[in-house]
Amino acid sequence: MTFPHQPYYSRILDTVGHTPLIKLSRLYPDIPQRIFAKMESFNPGGSIKDRTALQLITHAMEIGKLKKGDTVVESSSGNMAIGLAQTCKYFGLNLEVVVDPMVNKQNIKIIKAFGGKVNFVNFPAKEGGYLQARLDKVQEILDSNPRSFWTNQYGNPQNPAAHKQTMHEIIKDLGKAPDYLFAATSTCGTLMGCAEYVQKNELRTRVVAVDAVGSVIFGTPAGDRKIPGHGAGRKSQFLQRESIYDVVHVNDEECVKGCHNLLNSEAILCGGSSGAVAWAVHKLAPSLPYGATIAMILCDRGERYLDTIYNEDWVKENIMELEKVLA
Repeated sequence: MTFPHQPYYSRILDTVGHTPLIKLSRLYPDIPQRIFAKMESFNPGGSIKDRTALQLITHAMEIGKLKKGDTVVESSSGNMAIGLAQTCKYFGLNLEVVVDPMVNKQNIKIIKAFGGKVNFVNFPAKEGGYLQARLDKVQEILDSNPRSFWTNQYGNPQNPAAHKQTMHEIIKDLGKAPDYLFAATSTCGTLMGCAEYVQKNELRTRVVAVDAVGSVIFGTPAGDRKIPGHGAGRKSQFLQRESIYDVVHVNDEECVKGCHNLLNSEAILCGGSSGAVAWAVHKLAPSLPYGATIAMILCDRGERYLDTIYNEDWVKENIMELEKVLA
């Protein structure tokens, strides 16, 4: 008996990218726009950061800055560390990541399962918050190990370069460029990679940044944030404000609302930044043209947030009564 040939992948890293695009008909049924979600949770490590990690590592190996047995060092709130952990495991590289108290416990377990070493910083820097404290620790590790390499997701141009492919996939699957693209911000690699693709190809897509209340990326005041994955304590090295159509700031409560809206309407269990993006669409949609096509990037899986966003006790302690949040 013979069967039609089905393509297969030669290695797990070949499955990074080419994630599905899904039309969301139930999320906001009263919104007069068409909403599509780019499901980055389908990457093997569970998030869009798999794209970035693979690009940073393979490029460094190609130009001779990394070889088997070397140590990769990076600061991360979780997803980037997991993407690096899987990539480093495959290529025989060591990994040391620096995290802060906002990191999810599940992420730590995954990083360690891949063989990565986790370093904690417990106090924010006086200027730059936890991000600067993590970067200070990264430098300390680099100084102590001559065979170490910092992938530097915050300043390495290979970060935004990886996401030109993300935008290409969205357009390919839609059959046209969307009218609007909503993307969460942190390093701004995803945001600017997509924006650069739009500009280079002279597309009409308007790129909307989704930032956290308390983040300083767009010059707003620094403040406490409970949910990791979007926002930052210092400005992005990639951001070109003139390339961004608009920015929507989402607070922790709205982030939780967005996550639960996706879960309850579309049965999509997503992470914090995805909930922020979903809520940003809800906030901005009334001002957008009737029938416009909106693409939003949902960055990661929700399983890593079961102890926080999807935990009623955590929400009650850190945000407010879940019933009130979801009212």
